[in-house]
Amino acid sequence: MLLTDRLEAGRRLGERLGYLRGQDVVVLGLPRGGVPVGAAVAEALDAPLDICMVRKLGAPQQPELGMGAIGEDGVRVINQEVLRATGAGEADLERVEAQEREVLRRRADRYRGAHAPVPVAGRTVVVVDDGVATGSTARAACRIARARGAARIVLAVPVAPLDFTGRLGDEADELVCLHTPAGFLAIGQFYDDFTQVGDDEVTACLRQAAGHHDRVAGTGPEDREVEVAAGAVRLRGRLTLPAGATGVVAFAHGSGSGRHSPRNRFVAEGLNRAGLGTLLFDLLTEDEERDRANVFDIALLAGRLTDATAWLREEPDTEGLAIGYFGASTGAAAALWAAAEPSAHPAAVVSRGGRPDLAGPRLPEVTAPTLLIVGGADTQVLDLNRAAQARLRCENRLAVVPGATHLFEEPGTLERVTELARDWFTEHLAPARPEHAKGPC
Repeated sequence: MLLTDRLEAGRRLGERLGYLRGQDVVVLGLPRGGVPVGAAVAEALDAPLDICMVRKLGAPQQPELGMGAIGEDGVRVINQEVLRATGAGEADLERVEAQEREVLRRRADRYRGAHAPVPVAGRTVVVVDDGVATGSTARAACRIARARGAARIVLAVPVAPLDFTGRLGDEADELVCLHTPAGFLAIGQFYDDFTQVGDDEVTACLRQAAGHHDRVAGTGPEDREVEVAAGAVRLRGRLTLPAGATGVVAFAHGSGSGRHSPRNRFVAEGLNRAGLGTLLFDLLTEDEERDRANVFDIALLAGRLTDATAWLREEPDTEGLAIGYFGASTGAAAALWAAAEPSAHPAAVVSRGGRPDLAGPRLPEVTAPTLLIVGGADTQVLDLNRAAQARLRCENRLAVVPGATHLFEEPGTLERVTELARDWFTEHLAPARPEHAKGPC
């Protein structure tokens, strides 16, 4: 059996584990490769997803071969057979363990942030990895779950050696494996795509799984598709409102199609977690997008954003909320152009990798506090932002993200954008004042 990728592996495992749906289940994915598999399992079971932090102790000359594994709560598993085969001594083991404990700590901080682990006491815990080789990490994960009070442990993997049950049968109450081939050499030989999973993918899986589970449980923010009236056209969008939202941020995307932009969605989810509503919508219709000139028609884009602002102020769910603008690329110019309109009057503006220079003569008329975020390696756009900042008369700040290029694709850079935008909006978006009380900032 050859699996396409980890997503397919997770979907197949989710189908196999369907009998657990409706029970009190928690899915624990083993970072990094087991997390995307676990995310698909958690979605199939409508269960929460968390990580179980374990690290393989690689042999000194063969790091892919596990001498054992360590995990959270001080768990330590040693494979004596591998130790004897490699000739590694106690000093080797201690050196590797010290290194891996530091990696484990850093990654746990990055993946979870300020969030505590999902409670597992008294629940059925499904431990998921993308496969089992020596079994050391799976064994450590099961011991962590047991130590935390799991009532029942199910170890579920897509592929494992023939002697899988013999190696791990005493650690879990149930073992589930899709494929136990006789010719097992390495986990990757049974995947068409076994690309290494990055830290950003792990955090994205956890974030998306949390949103899915909250929606299923009815505890997440209100999230619905909408149509925004903009003159003679209707623009499709997605409105997300956490309970008790103090403001709502409208996103203006450079290419026009903002509701599907993965970077906009990443930032929007960070704002939602901070209690802010978001409107991701398409500034252009599908027909309009085909004409690339429309992407640079800043007046047109700004008009659409102004119409969306009026729509938000008339919507029963958002009426009375302070409104902010988040613009990217040419969408940032549209946000600043619209912010200069007296009828729009947003409470704050944030530009990510934007082209505020395209707002030209409108810049001195902007009164909303404005944050310009630019990548340190995006030198040309950085110069354009510095020139545009000099023309702003409102409260403003230029934040440079070190090492980031125009799309903020480097690890950790989009997270930094999200933090900067969150802090700016939470500081400046207070409940809107009555219309007659509004005045210049």
